[in-house]
Amino acid sequence: MSDWLNGLSTLDLLFLIGVLLVATSVVAAIVGAVLVRFGMRQPWVLRRASALAFKLLELIKRPLTIVVLDEVAAVIQTGHYTKNISEALRENHEELKALVAEKVREDPSSRVVKRLPGYDTIVDEVTETTLRVMISMLGDPRMDELISDLLRNNLEQIKVAVRQREHQQIESRPADPVPPTAPGVS
Repeated sequence: MSDWLNGLSTLDLLFLIGVLLVATSVVAAIVGAVLVRFGMRQPWVLRRASALAFKLLELIKRPLTIVVLDEVAAVIQTGHYTKNISEALRENHEELKALVAEKVREDPSSRVVKRLPGYDTIVDEVTETTLRVMISMLGDPRMDELISDLLRNNLEQIKVAVRQREHQQIESRPADPVPPTAPGVS
């Protein structure tokens, strides 16, 4: 049994000990919660193990978040999202044309324009041209590069915020007080 243990490197052994500690702490937290739920008092050992589990989770939460963000950033940079949007526009071309025509007809500022002869033809042609230009732009590699840069820059900003714990300042701010209502208003 100890042969596999002797074959472990120092890093592997530390990792195994950490996993066992975390697993034991999580099991203790669950058992403690179950005992409390059934009205029993939580034993001291379980309280201590639960506290250890929460401390360990707090300790690994940030590094784990950063590792996941790095992985997400690497995956996002390999995608071709504008091509996906372009394909979706092609698939829903007729529905989008109908939607745009409907919204233009409902727009209150187009009352005067609606009276022009050939109004429906104009709306149809403008919609068709706009969709064609959008599909063409989204299929262009330069647009793909723009979106990739945008996503990369946003992910970099998120990673910096996580590393500098900027989000914790927002979470700890007190909520804005609710303004009192005027008398007679409910």
